[in-house]
Amino acid sequence: MPSLIALRAFEAVGRRGSVRAAGDELAVSHTVVSRHLQNLQRSLGVVLVRAEGRGLALTDLGRLFHAEVTQAFDIIARATTLIRPAARPTLNIWCIPGLANRRLLARLPELTGPPRNWDINLQPTLSHPDLPRGEADAEIVYAEVIETGGAVVAEELVRPRVFPVASPAYLARFPGITTLAGIAKASLIHEESTAQWERWFELAGLDQLVTLRGQRLWHAHLAIEAARIGQGVALANEVLVAEDIRSGALVEVIPSTIHMGAYQLVALKERWNEPAIAALRGWLKKVLAE
Repeated sequence: MPSLIALRAFEAVGRRGSVRAAGDELAVSHTVVSRHLQNLQRSLGVVLVRAEGRGLALTDLGRLFHAEVTQAFDIIARATTLIRPAARPTLNIWCIPGLANRRLLARLPELTGPPRNWDINLQPTLSHPDLPRGEADAEIVYAEVIETGGAVVAEELVRPRVFPVASPAYLARFPGITTLAGIAKASLIHEESTAQWERWFELAGLDQLVTLRGQRLWHAHLAIEAARIGQGVALANEVLVAEDIRSGALVEVIPSTIHMGAYQLVALKERWNEPAIAALRGWLKKVLAE
């Protein structure tokens, strides 16, 4: 058997693409990682990596070996989790920031308190976890379709209506914003790009779309907050702004029946029916349906 320490270094190099990045992950210097990599190749008698740009790439034999080594470490990790005693079950959930901030945060005590008494790690992010490697137990995304690839399962939780919102004060200042063309010329609030607004106008039937301008705030909850304080018109869905609409803090600018995606829960297929994942799925459906 090769050295397990050397195998761990090789696995990290193959995944991260550089000796320095692998060293940072393993909390050792890059020279130590290089030495482990050289010793492993020498003991096996094969070349596993080659220089590519400023990093390293796996050779054909390296890719084959890396896939098997990664699977072996994953098995060890799962076995460790299985037998390690835990005072309280922990659920690691990655979630798009808008939903985490505006809908789930206030309801977390339903998971962390009786009768479940779970520890919850809720990470608001637009990144996607590596579920097979255990970076998270589940992920909540907003998407039209999810390519699962067979290893994971995705289930639609709710497909909300999407519509433009603004504050009553903003609409009072600009009373002419009552048509699609009027909205297109307003101070629009975007997330990471104008693509979402462009898609909404297309589905709404606006024939001649002008060049869209406005501030970009990257996250839905920031765009909604900017609209709430009177900075312009934002696109929102009924899951995120239901309370603001009820309280009068936001107003639906014009009525529409447009849907542009769904909130979906994603988890490993092999874990889909575990009690914790099943309970999380049921809780999310309840929260998002209210």
